[in-house]
Amino acid sequence: MPSPSKPWLPAAIADLLFILVFAAIGRDAHARGDIVLGAFTTAWPFLAGAAIAWMVLRAWRAPLSLWPVGVGVWLSTVVVGMLLRAATGQTVVLPFIVVALISLAVFLLGYRALVALVVRVVRKRRSRV
Repeated sequence: MPSPSKPWLPAAIADLLFILVFAAIGRDAHARGDIVLGAFTTAWPFLAGAAIAWMVLRAWRAPLSLWPVGVGVWLSTVVVGMLLRAATGQTVVLPFIVVALISLAVFLLGYRALVALVVRVVRKRRSRV
């Protein structure tokens, strides 16, 4: 069960927002009309993949860890997202898979790496005092 003393809620919200940003950028880049509603249409398979990873990995225990949570959420987001897209007749082509892997790695692993770096720097500075 998620603990209120851990930063799981901001991490879950960050994952959700970054997946929506990924979908919105893609919709905008391909001039697919309504970016807001379209982003949700594009994002739902990826959001489902992230949600599954959160449950399977019990991500709330260490939501900001790169391994295994960050990598698991990233890969599940892409793999489950692509499988759901294929199952629902949405486009799944190799270039899109590559772009999704790279973009979602930057987003979902990037903020976790940045948080880890900030925490490390703060701890190092505190230990010097």
